[in-house]
Amino acid sequence: MTKPAADVTQNTWEFLRDPMITPTGFREYDARWKYPDEINLPGITALGLGLGTQMRRRGIDPVIAVGNDYRDYSLSIKNALIVGLMQAGIHIKDIGPALSPMAYFSQFHLDVPAVAMVTASHNPNGWTGVKMGFDRPLTHGPDEMGELRDIVLNGEGEPHSGGGYEFVSGVREAYLDDLVGDFRMSRKLRVVCATGNGTASAFAPELFQRLGVEVIPSHNTLDYTFPNYNPNPEAMEMLHDMATSVKDSGADFALGFDGDGDRCGVVDDEGEEIFADKMGVIMARDLSKLHPNSTFVADVKSTGLFAADPELQKNGVKADYWKTGHSHMKRRVKELGALAGFEKSGHYFLAEPVGRGYDCGMRVAVEICKLMDRNPDMSMSDLRRALPTTWSTPTMSPHCPDTEKYDVLDRLVQKLVAKHEAGDSFAGQPIKEVVTVNGARVILENGSWGLVRASSNTPNLVVVCESATSDDEMRAIFKEIDTVIRTEPSVGEYDQSI
Repeated sequence: MTKPAADVTQNTWEFLRDPMITPTGFREYDARWKYPDEINLPGITALGLGLGTQMRRRGIDPVIAVGNDYRDYSLSIKNALIVGLMQAGIHIKDIGPALSPMAYFSQFHLDVPAVAMVTASHNPNGWTGVKMGFDRPLTHGPDEMGELRDIVLNGEGEPHSGGGYEFVSGVREAYLDDLVGDFRMSRKLRVVCATGNGTASAFAPELFQRLGVEVIPSHNTLDYTFPNYNPNPEAMEMLHDMATSVKDSGADFALGFDGDGDRCGVVDDEGEEIFADKMGVIMARDLSKLHPNSTFVADVKSTGLFAADPELQKNGVKADYWKTGHSHMKRRVKELGALAGFEKSGHYFLAEPVGRGYDCGMRVAVEICKLMDRNPDMSMSDLRRALPTTWSTPTMSPHCPDTEKYDVLDRLVQKLVAKHEAGDSFAGQPIKEVVTVNGARVILENGSWGLVRASSNTPNLVVVCESATSDDEMRAIFKEIDTVIRTEPSVGEYDQSI
């Protein structure tokens, strides 16, 4: 295999013949490119050959489940990937259009060792990518992605005989059966089901109906032009639309799903958005009653309540704060034998006996319905108000080029650590510690905190702040973090801000 070109030159003879791959598309825990600006179809085939070569080098049984999300170009991408995998002598089990968690489920259901899911996740149209894994329920982390990147970009893909292809039907139905089990609601629930016209439109409404939940539809028609908004339940645009639907319909709450269905967003009966970390605390409270002394993993963007909440402490919960990113979190949950992991972006990792340890927005929806069933006298807003009050920002992402963001972050971390070491105050509070497991989480004496890290899948930094005392303090923390960020000239505007 020849080395792919690092630049993509469209409308050329070579574009239709030779692999072209922008190297920055190999991220920490998946691969993601703008298509066809940053990768062409021969580049995707080279990726497939590289992935198949990686499987063979690791001695993995040469069988892989492959699926694709609902975008107009995803089937072309998947077919190009399959060609490369078959070149490497891999047998393909094509599960058709799918959610990412349906693809993860297929590893168990079909008993195959590997998975490759073609999806741009929650990214807007024009993006594509692959989420992949060999060791279920885990997906590639930085080590595996680095190894794959080197195989592909160095032209080390090795053709091998024995490749094959079969289309496997019925996985969607088996996935839904597995989610529902024998559970039926005993209380009446009316739920806004928001799918933003994305892939989850083919799953979530039916799932709710089978649980015995009354569905109030919200953009549930499959339409890969995303005519209303990009399906991303971390974006305020989608959350505000969900809130409007709740208020207009008098629903009990709204659940919203991202483009590939591995994330879930929640809006309560009063139209209040409950960010996924706070929803995680609500779920952890409920689950820790059923499973006392459990360990829960939270990502560094998440609320401090996993460690500080008196109810969780009473139930013997151990909290572990870890690196943001679905692969990092899945691996940590498995390593610690945790009951669940919660990520502010809306990834929930529910392990045995609740789930299988991978992130599944549909599984979260089922477990939220079960939680409401176990608390028949409580509304979602009651459960929200039962938590200690904190004030937190949404996830805010200032632009920073992929080629520069990690160097920029290193300098920002050094500057924030230096503030701590110098004894500087931060938003009027002493700094208790700066946690640098993933960027810098500046924790103040009163438990309030501010975080800056690099996005793993877009050309951005990520900023989140939470105050234990007031909205004013939250804004002051953000101002302190942003002042340090503005010392770096290559950092641009925020996608959203407070």
